[in-house]
Amino acid sequence: MDDVMQTGRSIPARDLHLLSQLLLGEPFAAGSNALALGHELRMLSNWDHDEFSRFLAFADLHHVLVRAIEALQSSTLGAMSPRVSSQCATALAKEQERISRALSVLHMVCEELESAGCSAIVIKSLDHWPDIGSDLDLYTGGRLDQVVSILRKNLAAEVLPRSWGDRLANKWNFKLPGLSEAVEVHVGCLGQTGEHLNLARRVEIRAVRRTVGGYAFRVPAPEERVLITTLQRMYRHFYCRLCDIVDTTKLVQAQQLDYTILRAAAESSGIWPGVATLLMAVAEYARAYGAKLELPADVASSATKGDALQLRGDFLRISIVPQAVGLFLRQVLYAGTQKNLRTVSRLSLLPGLAAAAFVVYKVTGNDKGIW
Repeated sequence: MDDVMQTGRSIPARDLHLLSQLLLGEPFAAGSNALALGHELRMLSNWDHDEFSRFLAFADLHHVLVRAIEALQSSTLGAMSPRVSSQCATALAKEQERISRALSVLHMVCEELESAGCSAIVIKSLDHWPDIGSDLDLYTGGRLDQVVSILRKNLAAEVLPRSWGDRLANKWNFKLPGLSEAVEVHVGCLGQTGEHLNLARRVEIRAVRRTVGGYAFRVPAPEERVLITTLQRMYRHFYCRLCDIVDTTKLVQAQQLDYTILRAAAESSGIWPGVATLLMAVAEYARAYGAKLELPADVASSATKGDALQLRGDFLRISIVPQAVGLFLRQVLYAGTQKNLRTVSRLSLLPGLAAAAFVVYKVTGNDKGIW
């Protein structure tokens, strides 16, 4: 704890900084960054059991637990104590067992839907591989009654209570036997209020095959991955987890994105400024840790102005004003110019929904029934 106070960082800030160095930097490179990381890793090795457990829990919260442990185990900059090594091995084995079980059930769900003629595209969850998220997300273009029937009758799934936001977004959450994670199914549309029909169809049409953990899944193409992340982070939650930064950084570095396709798709959905803002925010954060991201000039010129990602609480927050509000208003304006009354009417409900969620959260500490 004294070391934290001396650096002037809170515990979440310290943990986020260390995780960012491990996953975005070049731990094995020479120079001052490597020396600083080596020093911090040696300090980490001296943490007591509870402190290191909190660090692992923070990594799990940001969906980077497996990657963080593997980076620690492979780093030669700071030898871990036997106790910390044992904690890492135990946590890694437990998490990989959870992931293996989740993948098995997820594959079974996809197989059941596909065999009945309902498309099944895994969105978001597999973007973090070798980590996965805290729930399992699917998109399907199948009929709602058929999807619910398949999951309930064929897989003994329990339909979980739906929030106001779930109803608007046409999302259903299911609890399956033997699975701790909920399976969240987006039916026929995407977006917080279900405003994106064309984008949803695009995700289905352009889906690609990917083998993960020995199972074959249909997942969004790289461009749609970015679009879905943008919807989630810039138009709904207004914060990023470290996994969003790491996932997007790797996608850009691998040169898997066709920016012409990405921009055309984003513009047709009215969210290109949000996409550009997300990419610029990721690039700015990643570059601070030595990751090199080359983005087209029109990405920078299209991004909205605002503060960089700031750690508040446990997450990297996006400024509500002017960024989030500006992006929302531009999305509504675009839908209006396209005379898309369905999108305008649905988006107009979002401020009220957000306000209700805020009030309920302040009163009860939980906004799940609303958001």
